[in-house]
Amino acid sequence: MKLIPEKDWNKKIVKLEKESNKEKKTTKQVLKKSILKAIQDSIPKKKFGILFSGGVDSTLIAYLCKKVKANFICYSVGLENSPDLVWAKEIAKKYNLKLKTKVLKFDEMEKLFKRTKKTLKHIDTLSIGVGSVFVQAIELGKKDKIDTFFTGLGSEEIFAGYHFHDEAEDVHKECWKRLKSMWQRDLKRDYAIANAMKVKLITPFLDENLIKTAMGIPAKRKIDQKNKKIILREIAQDLGLLKKYAWRPKKAAQYGSYFDKCIARLARQNGFIFKQDYIKSL
Repeated sequence: MKLIPEKDWNKKIVKLEKESNKEKKTTKQVLKKSILKAIQDSIPKKKFGILFSGGVDSTLIAYLCKKVKANFICYSVGLENSPDLVWAKEIAKKYNLKLKTKVLKFDEMEKLFKRTKKTLKHIDTLSIGVGSVFVQAIELGKKDKIDTFFTGLGSEEIFAGYHFHDEAEDVHKECWKRLKSMWQRDLKRDYAIANAMKVKLITPFLDENLIKTAMGIPAKRKIDQKNKKIILREIAQDLGLLKKYAWRPKKAAQYGSYFDKCIARLARQNGFIFKQDYIKSL
């Protein structure tokens, strides 16, 4: 996979922002059609994987792929009783999704973190925590000879899913800002892993038409004092997801898998006060 240069990514987002500002406000029905099209048009003809956390993004992708009888397997990883594994197993059972999991043990984690660090050539805690979830799930998929995986990347940015959006005076301005900064924060990391592991990632929430459509939804339909990504959750429920799955609160991959807890514990065991210093030492 070829990663778009950062300056070109920024130009693309600026262009989409200008185009979006010229268009009429989006209705829920139009957004629903745009989400369906972005996901369904991305489905490969061959067997593929879904990086499955049991959050609304990956659950909606899997649910819609199942409805059109696509050929796929969901992959979920984490430590024993980690939230993402618990939710993934329950949802897969409810909707009869083919799910493969790996329950990691604490004594396996340092080797995984080292593999991820070598793959990424990054040394920040966030990249190692999130990246290790990706690496382990993709390794599971490669055992099934799968080389193409759906991810929910982009959903937090366009539907106001971060705590930054809570604090922002202008929610949409923050959405555009996060779309631009995700090159450094997410794209660089995910493409490095995909290229090192020789796989392709599919990111329907970064579809250009879906970005513009989602950004035409009023901010109050995306976020309030209690909930984030409101409009996406409503649409997921409208499309058939049970309320408790559509409205499951977000947990970032490193927390939902308990990988961040492992980094903290390993840091302490190795005499480090800060997780970042432990990651540097690997």
